[in-house]
Amino acid sequence: MNDADLPKSRRALLLVDFINPLDFPGAEDLAPSALIAAKAAAKLAMAARENSIPVIYANDNFGLWRSDFAAMVKRLEKGRGESAQIVRLMRPRQGDLTILKPMHSAFFGSPLDIVLEKMGVRSIVLAGLATDICIQLTAADAFLRSLKVHVPPECTAAESEVKKRNALIYMRDILKCDIRPASI
Repeated sequence: MNDADLPKSRRALLLVDFINPLDFPGAEDLAPSALIAAKAAAKLAMAARENSIPVIYANDNFGLWRSDFAAMVKRLEKGRGESAQIVRLMRPRQGDLTILKPMHSAFFGSPLDIVLEKMGVRSIVLAGLATDICIQLTAADAFLRSLKVHVPPECTAAESEVKKRNALIYMRDILKCDIRPASI
């Protein structure tokens, strides 16, 4: 896709780390709430697409620097458990964008900044895993870039409700994020 093919929009939906094998320490605590968040985020993504709001997937590479996002989706959706269920719910659609992120923030070391700028995005809706790590750090980087950020609580998950609540409060109070329920 070249610059001319990028959709133009003042707003974008950023889905972080939903395409995930959930095979790390603590994943067993995250998985049930991640599935719930994925169900809500899938509805949000559908509404975004219906309203011509770009949907962007920012995903870890899980240490596979030659990883192929489409191949990872295919591999994970064939599995079992919450990870496979989430991937089947959150499978990217034609026209969605995908970005490989090497670290916690979707901005750090990725082309996300450039993509958002070329699209004209000034506001993001941020959903994904985990509320207290990748979502919070992505929100912080968005805040530093003067982007408006909406983090619908039902579209994120953490290893515990306490971690999720504390991260949402921090994002609301310090990073000035909108943490009301989802809307497009």
